[in-house]
Amino acid sequence: MLKTRIILFFACAIVIWLIFLLPKAVVENESQLKAVDSTQSSKGATAAGHSSAPVALTNAIKSLRTQYLQGSSNQKNAIFADSLRNLYTQAGQFDSAAWYAEQAATFFKTTESFLKTGNSYYEAYTFALAPEKQKAMAEKTQEWLGKAIEANPKNLEARTKMAMTYLSSSSPMKGIQMMREVLAEDPKNEFTLFNMGILSIQSGQFDRAIDRLNELIEVNPNHIQGQLLLGVAYMNKGSKEKAKTQFEKVKKLDNDPAVQATVDSYLKDLK
Repeated sequence: MLKTRIILFFACAIVIWLIFLLPKAVVENESQLKAVDSTQSSKGATAAGHSSAPVALTNAIKSLRTQYLQGSSNQKNAIFADSLRNLYTQAGQFDSAAWYAEQAATFFKTTESFLKTGNSYYEAYTFALAPEKQKAMAEKTQEWLGKAIEANPKNLEARTKMAMTYLSSSSPMKGIQMMREVLAEDPKNEFTLFNMGILSIQSGQFDRAIDRLNELIEVNPNHIQGQLLLGVAYMNKGSKEKAKTQFEKVKKLDNDPAVQATVDSYLKDLK
């Protein structure tokens, strides 16, 4: 129950962050569209399944897909693909977003397009529940982020995301080693410290998680997710008073109703 709640909280946080992304564009012919629709349907991400998305967003997706079906030039379709990637991301249809991102990147072949595609597949990987789907999304993430990293080895966030995808594979230590290398280059890298904290909790290494998360909040005291996860680490370790103090600190740092409700549920567990 506790693990599920942690996953749901961070999933919601990712969604909120993604909504603020405003990129562009997208894709090709009718046979390809039918193919992706079939693939997405089998993965639970049909193009028509936007019942929870705003009407305006759903209509914008339909409009761009209609233009796609008209069979424009490759360049124009690639621009449509990039726009659809953005819209599908906002709609929470991460499989679809990644597929269209890949179509755009196949045409543009730029570091930026590689990075967009890798990031889109990473989001799909993050939300994947079925092992086979998670594996497929992880491999796609590695493929496209690998291209971006080859062009820019200093992109530490991309390297950390790629590392995370190895943790559910047969080579988890490869992912750990990659993140250690990132921290060797940048000991204050917030994204990597945060993810190392998550991994330490998942593996039951609560002291190590506490160390990593304390390092994180020293770098950024306003890192709400890190502050909350630190409380979770204390709670799992059995340090109830420290956990309570930490959760109360989070309540003061962020007035967001979702954060408040999450913290209150943890505090209730500590009683």
